[in-house]
Amino acid sequence: MLPLTFANPADYDKFREDDKVTITGLKELAPEKQLKMIIKHSDGAIDEIVLNHTMNEAQIKWFKAGSALNLIAQMNK
Repeated sequence: MLPLTFANPADYDKFREDDKVTITGLKELAPEKQLKMIIKHSDGAIDEIVLNHTMNEAQIKWFKAGSALNLIAQMNK
């Protein structure tokens, strides 16, 4: 689970019931670096939303490993 918030709260209104979303920038995830969400609507229209997070470097490592316990296990191999 990613703790993400909309950079612009009004972007919440861009969602439709049958949308598909993609989050880009996860490989480059870093403290204070925003991510982008691409919303694909069923009519072919696309919206892009900027997302914020408050994760620090350790939390990002946990996310990339799948959990803090996974990271600890990887480090102890």
